[in-house]
Amino acid sequence: MAEQPPEIPVSPPSGGVSSDGAGAAIDQGQPRTFPCAGCGAALSFSIEVQSLACGFCGTVREFDPGGERAVEEQDLRATLRDIAAGRIASGRSESDTASEETVREVRCGDCGADVRFTGTLTSDECPYCGTAIQLEGVHDAEDRIQVDGVLPFALDRDVARRNLAAWVKTRWFAPNEFVRRGANGRFQGVYLPFWTYDALTLNAYTGERGEHYWVTVRRGDQTTRVRRTRWYPASGDFRRFFDDVLVFAGAGLPQKIIAKLDPWPLDRCVSFTPEFLAGYMARTYDTSLEDGFDSAKERIRAAIRVEVHRRIGGDVQRIHGIETEFGALTYKHLLLPVWLLVYRFRGEPYQVAVNAVTGEVQGARPWSFWKILLTVLLVAGLVAGGVCWQQQSV
Repeated sequence: MAEQPPEIPVSPPSGGVSSDGAGAAIDQGQPRTFPCAGCGAALSFSIEVQSLACGFCGTVREFDPGGERAVEEQDLRATLRDIAAGRIASGRSESDTASEETVREVRCGDCGADVRFTGTLTSDECPYCGTAIQLEGVHDAEDRIQVDGVLPFALDRDVARRNLAAWVKTRWFAPNEFVRRGANGRFQGVYLPFWTYDALTLNAYTGERGEHYWVTVRRGDQTTRVRRTRWYPASGDFRRFFDDVLVFAGAGLPQKIIAKLDPWPLDRCVSFTPEFLAGYMARTYDTSLEDGFDSAKERIRAAIRVEVHRRIGGDVQRIHGIETEFGALTYKHLLLPVWLLVYRFRGEPYQVAVNAVTGEVQGARPWSFWKILLTVLLVAGLVAGGVCWQQQSV
């Protein structure tokens, strides 16, 4: 069972820092670090205190995560018009990123090492000295859609690892060696990009409602009861509001793994500030705002279809057509926290993700051919035994 995370403070403690202490930029457009006032080391976002903290001397530097300002909804149609006019880049598709990787190098301000940022990676730590660095201004650059909110990390590495160990032990068809050894590797904290969409839909439908009834039919000297269906026309219209339809906007991770990390407590998101990224990786979006909305509409239409079936009623339904108008369209660009781990078993790589707020674990795992085969043989034997018993009893 996943351990429960601590509550995330929505409002910062008193005594927040002034705006002139937001971090030291190494060079314009280059990585930003957050120096400790006590010892000069780089600060990182602390899960325990939900603020910036020094891992060497323990100094805590509070910052204002948006204050009383709520995470604001943005006008979807207006932003799409800006994209069409070239005022905002739409974001590259996953197919584009697969064939073209943007590689940038920045120099660590502490040890002087060159740190490489590949593709849409926007923050990382120096692999040589561990200093948290960040590409200055990526999230609020004029040619990218700004981040509106962030859900801060609430579970630390140790909790994520314990949840992973419990997850491994419940993989019934995994090889015994894997269950015994576990998934070993280094967890990397990363913020993944998501779009959320709100929409007020007006829906009109036509179809038929089927109601079953039974008749007695004679066949030779015997009679039997046969189920038949009467069909009645059905139509109607209704409104339904969809709130925060969540779409993963990144690449390089299996969608089915990320989708199973739901639900996210999105009501605990706070307004974005760069301090949340200190010490963690973050990726900008690879799926454009428009493509993300196309994915959201597919989910919305599927939910509307389920509701139409319910509204038609009866025993069975036929849907002839559904017309949907979308209005009051808004979106948010969010960063949500995940612990990622890639481990190897018998030379094969497997990815695991842990929701860094709820503790939910999802990922790939090896399968035991022999366990599956024995289970299939056991089930087949039980079925065959049941058939023989029934034949003997007759």
